Amino acid sequence: MKIEVYADADTVALEAAKLIANQARESVVARGKFVMAVSGGKTPWMMLRDLAQEDVPWNAVHLVQVDERVAPEGDPDRNLTHLRESVLAHAPLRPEQIHAMPVDARNLESAGMTYARTLKEIAGSPPVLDLVHLGLGRDGHTASLVPGDPVLDVKDADVALTGIYQGRRGMTLTYPVITPARLVLWLVTGGEKAGMLPRLMACDPSIPAGRLRPASALVLADRAASTQVEKNSKIEVA
Repeated sequence: MKIEVYADADTVALEAAKLIANQARESVVARGKFVMAVSGGKTPWMMLRDLAQEDVPWNAVHLVQVDERVAPEGDPDRNLTHLRESVLAHAPLRPEQIHAMPVDARNLESAGMTYARTLKEIAGSPPVLDLVHLGLGRDGHTASLVPGDPVLDVKDADVALTGIYQGRRGMTLTYPVITPARLVLWLVTGGEKAGMLPRLMACDPSIPAGRLRPASALVLADRAASTQVEKNSKIEVA
């Protein structure tokens, strides 16, 4: 797995935006659309605001969610709340181009299956996402694939429900739909991630993030997060 290291989280977000814009342009030329799955977090929200300033064929972009907390519409715990604030206010993207996980549905199991069908409608059957953005938790989780949760063993569904984590249940994309993505882009920032980043790079199966084996993956990290990564395995960019 390749890693590029930048000075700070702001630079990571900016470089990620540039990379995504390039991927979007190439995808639209090749396939007529660009389907990106987005995770939550402070750095991704900065990335999306930076992306709004890039040359992106927005009319052909579809944003889907990597994961979402089961919380009411507009709740600050919802990734969707920040996704809309980061994108809709800054980029010419129509609301219907953001495909929200239906976590406010009464029947969450059925809602998960509905979202899986949405993925097939916009990304093919089986779905192949153009880019999946992921983060890395200090406990080694990614998406809402958290240590000890039965969702880690789901092999027959693209979307699944989790147990309670940090006070809420979640809905998440699973390994089977993340793995075939054309590019998995990890953004890892902050010194609290320094212990987990080398384990991600080593594909350590004892952490959820390390169990993911995408065909194409790139890590963008800041210096604080990469202090324990071997120097010969990282590219210091800025």
